[in-house]
Amino acid sequence: MINEQIRDREVRLIGTNGEQLGVMPTREAMRMAREAELDLVKIAPTAKPPVCKIIDYGKYRYEMARKEKEAKKKQRIIEIKEVRLSPNIDTNDLNTKVNQARKFLSKGDKVKVTLRFRGRELAHVNQSKVILDQFAEQLSDVAVVEKPAKFEGRSMIMFLAEKR
Repeated sequence: MINEQIRDREVRLIGTNGEQLGVMPTREAMRMAREAELDLVKIAPTAKPPVCKIIDYGKYRYEMARKEKEAKKKQRIIEIKEVRLSPNIDTNDLNTKVNQARKFLSKGDKVKVTLRFRGRELAHVNQSKVILDQFAEQLSDVAVVEKPAKFEGRSMIMFLAEKR
């Protein structure tokens, strides 16, 4: 809220240089803001009494937008990449999938390793858990198991994340 939008009876006022000017009626605070040719902006509306500051509102909004933009630049969106395996995978194929997962992890993404079961393969679920353990073992130098292997429907799923 700025200037005439502030409807409180009295406010705690902060001056242009950040000095405390104390609790005063809103009209008095508005008069001081007009004399300085600046705006009266409500900074903390939930405080008792609300805290207002005498600042240039256009400049304040510009600074806030710049800070938000800077914060967005520093963000890193982590994607989840999926690597699919089957219970009867050969060692060379497994090594290829390990290298693929290693590439994803080096880019900073998380890896979802899915072991899909089809038809009669569901009868050998216990032996297939070894494949996921072996997969995690080969990547133990660059990755850590975030969520251990868990059976969901017709597939077994495990999540890997980059080591910090």
